[in-house]
Amino acid sequence: MRVVAAVITQNGRILACRRAPGRAAAGKWEFPGGKVDPDESPEAALAREIQEELGVEVEIGALLHRASTLVGNTVIDLSCFQAWPTGELPHRSTDHDELRWVPVNELRALDWAEPDIPAVEALSAG
Repeated sequence: MRVVAAVITQNGRILACRRAPGRAAAGKWEFPGGKVDPDESPEAALAREIQEELGVEVEIGALLHRASTLVGNTVIDLSCFQAWPTGELPHRSTDHDELRWVPVNELRALDWAEPDIPAVEALSAG
């Protein structure tokens, strides 16, 4: 499954989102994003997913990290892109029960969803 996520930065902090109860990986933290449709580029999918999920517009930057993780019987191919809000900051989500701005050096303290862990490790390493 091809998935994209946004590493949204603001004032030296990164947006982490906690999966809401009743969702897959409920209670785990992740970078916001979602699935890439067959007819979309990863960047277009990410801009669409952030608009749908967080209700904000973002500028998509460079690919920061890509890794594949086996979760159950599904391989999750997660591409994480740098992103910046172009207007208001996100304050709600359709998929998450908490949004938190986290300094890079505190990312590892959160309980991350499995597919996001390689990106968290890469970001934390500098």
